Amino acid sequence: MEVEDIKGKLTILGTAGSDEFLAEVDGWLQKWGVSEGTAIIKPQFIRFGTGEAKTVITDSMRNHDIYIFADMFNHGATFKMYGKECPMSPDDHFQDLKRLICSFAGKGRRVNVIMPMIYEGRQDKRTLRESLDAAISLKELADMGVCNIISFDIHNIGIQNAIPMCSFDNVHPTYQMIKALVNRVPDIAINRDKLMMISPDEGGMNRCMYYSSVLKLELGTFYKRRDYTVVKDGKNPIKAHQYLGRSVRDKDVIVVDDIISSGESVLDVARQLKSRGAKRVFVFASFGLFCNGLKKFDRAYRDGLIDQIFTTNLIYRTPELKERPWYTEVNMCKYVALMIATLHVDCSISKLLNPVDRINELIATKLDENGVLKPEFKEDAETPAEE
Repeated sequence: MEVEDIKGKLTILGTAGSDEFLAEVDGWLQKWGVSEGTAIIKPQFIRFGTGEAKTVITDSMRNHDIYIFADMFNHGATFKMYGKECPMSPDDHFQDLKRLICSFAGKGRRVNVIMPMIYEGRQDKRTLRESLDAAISLKELADMGVCNIISFDIHNIGIQNAIPMCSFDNVHPTYQMIKALVNRVPDIAINRDKLMMISPDEGGMNRCMYYSSVLKLELGTFYKRRDYTVVKDGKNPIKAHQYLGRSVRDKDVIVVDDIISSGESVLDVARQLKSRGAKRVFVFASFGLFCNGLKKFDRAYRDGLIDQIFTTNLIYRTPELKERPWYTEVNMCKYVALMIATLHVDCSISKLLNPVDRINELIATKLDENGVLKPEFKEDAETPAEE
């Protein structure tokens, strides 16, 4: 028996709408010789006229090392129900993920799920008589035989306590964001006299503290004053953002958050920073949902409130978003491919989860003593970060 047979054949599956992302991931795996030929197997997601569904896999999956990429927020994928074209909701995608796991009925050697933005990740704790959707969904996956879950920039990492016997990795795109910034804005100066890190709320402080520590920058934050007597759209509305930190006058600032949903919070933070004399405002967000459209961001860009927004390609981005002059996409395909290649040979991904060495190498190699991109690299700068 060959070694490949013992460790299981590498197989990549994806939920609806993930073809473009996985094609690039697969290209890296073939380039590195991790797989001979494509590792992708395409399942059939079949819908009945009522909206009910089933998933079919025609290939044998016995003893395969399976990696399922599941974008729960791909509303660009659609299905027909009663003759109407319906965008897929996170609930629809999660049901398809479970159907996909059921379709090979436990025949795989190891089942890994890469879910960039965790399903129901914002419904992670109970304060009233309410559901605990994130915990229930993770427990369902563990009960179905998933042995490893990889997610990115989780809203509350404590949710892994719901499945203590299942491997759970939370990945941060810190290095990719920094690389994208210096490539997209070659005159940015990464030094404490010219640049500051800003957290939009107290909940994101740990995220910003990491950036400020590794880049040796000053850190500021905003405190969200909420009206706890009112619940609107399932949450207490924000009355005001109160800034805590040193002066941002004449400095570039980077606002770091996990998601952009409606965008009201991050734009209010940008407005306050500009009123305090900030020079340029850049936004890092792992996931750009833009649930209420792009018009308010277009207006903010025209008014000079924001200069550039960086989000990853881990979830669906509309064609309209990609065309915006204020938007930069951070490519994570190579990084995901590297994680798959490492796990497939049963090696640790600890070094991949801690990007300090890569960030320091980037700074030492490409930036001058003032923290600015060296002239020889400016001509070759590319918008996406692909490592």
